[in-house]
Amino acid sequence: MALIENTLYGIEDKVAIAIQRITMHCPESGLYVAFSGGKDSQVILDLVQRSGVKYDAHFNITTVDSPELMKFIRKHYPYVERHRPDKSMWELIVEKRMPPTRKVRYCCEALKEGGGAGRVVVTGIRWEESSKRSKRRYFEACMRSKTKWYLNPIIDWSDQDVWEYIHSRNLPYCELYDQGFSRIGCIGCPMAGKKRLTQFARWPGFERSYRRAFDKCVVKRIVDGLPTQWENGNEMFDWWMSDKAIKEDPNQGCLIFEDQ
Repeated sequence: MALIENTLYGIEDKVAIAIQRITMHCPESGLYVAFSGGKDSQVILDLVQRSGVKYDAHFNITTVDSPELMKFIRKHYPYVERHRPDKSMWELIVEKRMPPTRKVRYCCEALKEGGGAGRVVVTGIRWEESSKRSKRRYFEACMRSKTKWYLNPIIDWSDQDVWEYIHSRNLPYCELYDQGFSRIGCIGCPMAGKKRLTQFARWPGFERSYRRAFDKCVVKRIVDGLPTQWENGNEMFDWWMSDKAIKEDPNQGCLIFEDQ
């Protein structure tokens, strides 16, 4: 089956192309849909369902998910399998003896990317999201697992395409999008930069939890004989929120093998 070239601009054409990508790359075992509760993952889940292929959908609880997002998923997507991590974000920070940064995002690997071994994993990654993601392919091999492949059927969609699809299908979406949040992922994610200030203003309990974890992190560094530029968790937190930390080059772990 030849791949349709995505040279057409209407949403109906893009939907047809995305569904074709899904059906082309669905193995007999079915697809593993990586669901986050965000707008992009809602679209891919709906497209997979419309395609009629075999699938199972999974949501990885990160322990830094907003209460609004968790409520939304429980209400509208009760059939999505939810997975709790072996360790919380707060435990990981202490174990790693450093906070997650744009360059060293150990939290993603531990809390979000572990599932789908031996499977074709469907994601809502799109080129428009970042310069790093603009180098991604719609079908690509995983760098960390030789048995895992990623299928990104809406990689060439714009934000406008995503919202047009959601409204045309009358899909419910998390209330945070209507309250000024452009992303509703992990609270405190270093990729959000200064937008974390808005997050912590709304959910101050998460800031307190980060500061407590950073306190324990500094103590562990000292106990383990590691050099540290911070005397306590508050100093580590202030550095973590600073321009110096924010400007570190992100590492998206590009997966660049395209199916021909």
